[in-house]
Amino acid sequence: MRILAIDYGIKRTGIAVTDEMQMIAFGLTTISSETAIAFLKDYFLKEKVERVIIGEPKQMDGTPSQSAEIINAFVVKFQSAFPDMPVDRVDERFTSKMAFQTMIDSGLKKKQRQNKALVDEIAATIMLQDYLHYKK
Repeated sequence: MRILAIDYGIKRTGIAVTDEMQMIAFGLTTISSETAIAFLKDYFLKEKVERVIIGEPKQMDGTPSQSAEIINAFVVKFQSAFPDMPVDRVDERFTSKMAFQTMIDSGLKKKQRQNKALVDEIAATIMLQDYLHYKK
């Protein structure tokens, strides 16, 4: 069964999943945040997902960031739609910066690096890969 990660944002949501053996995380897609629950309902019908990881935005001092309220509201909506799906919250500090740096390191041109949807998908992948690493 897979683990799915959600990098929820006001406009866009990056989604990453593991392989069935939960060894490798890879970006799945970026969707409009308003369609997240519908997308996940469809995805869960097609794929077996063991648990979901949702980013928890924090300030440098560990306190919740400005977007925490929006993401916490999404978590409540998610848990209402999928009451039997286990959810883990993970610190998502620096994932967007790391995603952007990954794009630079992989040689993407400036125009390609402006694709914010790709940044969100890579950020979800980084979050999930970190989760897999610390889970061991």
